[in-house]
Amino acid sequence: MRTAAAAILAFLVTVAAGPITGGTAHAQNCDSIKSGLNANHKPQNVARDIVGQDLDTIIERGFIQIAVYEDFPPFSYRKNGELAGVDVDLGKLIASELGVEARFIETAADENVDGDLRNNIWRGKLIGGQIANVMLHVPYDRELACRNEMVVLKGQYFNEQMAIAYKPATYPEEPPVPAYFRFDTVGVENDTLADFYLGSFAGGQMRKNVRRYPSPADAMNALAAGEVMAVMGPLSQLEHSLADDMVVHAPPYPGLAKSRWTLGVAVRHNWRPLSYAIDDAVRSAVADGRLASIFKAHGLTYTKPEW
Repeated sequence: MRTAAAAILAFLVTVAAGPITGGTAHAQNCDSIKSGLNANHKPQNVARDIVGQDLDTIIERGFIQIAVYEDFPPFSYRKNGELAGVDVDLGKLIASELGVEARFIETAADENVDGDLRNNIWRGKLIGGQIANVMLHVPYDRELACRNEMVVLKGQYFNEQMAIAYKPATYPEEPPVPAYFRFDTVGVENDTLADFYLGSFAGGQMRKNVRRYPSPADAMNALAAGEVMAVMGPLSQLEHSLADDMVVHAPPYPGLAKSRWTLGVAVRHNWRPLSYAIDDAVRSAVADGRLASIFKAHGLTYTKPEW
């Protein structure tokens, strides 16, 4: 089964060797982006007061359905049988701001985020499943938004970044950088950005030293056991499995255009009032420090999104 991390990072692989597409959370010109069957039309972009009334329905019924990835620590996973994680706490915060109950839908990752949005936000799975009102942990990316015109990306809540975990006892003088892995072993989650980058960087010189694992936690267990000398992956996932004798850092990654990315939420395009309400709730939590407190409670570094 494809993991959530692999699906989320799949879109980054397509731009890893190209320029970063910057920009802020404003309406975007998508003429250069192909979507659907090579369509050239732009995603819907209209004011909040003329599209949909689904926010009222949610408030009237008293709950909001929130899609989160299953088995995706430290963001959404089962702990002692209870759903826990950063995204779970964020979902409860959003629901509280709307004055309703949070009800979570745990969803398996598809081949990529486009499939996840299709299955959970605007169409539903072909067999079973249900549409959520909002999906968390969605990359805030121009090309992704333009390819998925049935979805609105809002609520940017933190910036993730690639990092390297290691033991200072192994590297007492200075922390490892990608060039070290021409000679040293490094663990990665299979079929992710770290896997792609280290497998192709410097003409593939690191490829022989890359060890692939089913998840970041498995790679970190290998580091703990001395099977590899370092692990490369998303900072939050490395920190979640960090042992007392390990540290993590984020060095430069030559040739990798997108080593940092912003995570937000997704809502169906015609539920604009809901998307604005959620965006307001998230921005307020970022501004007053509640988001930082959630990350701190889970032992994670919080990097505020740049609006």
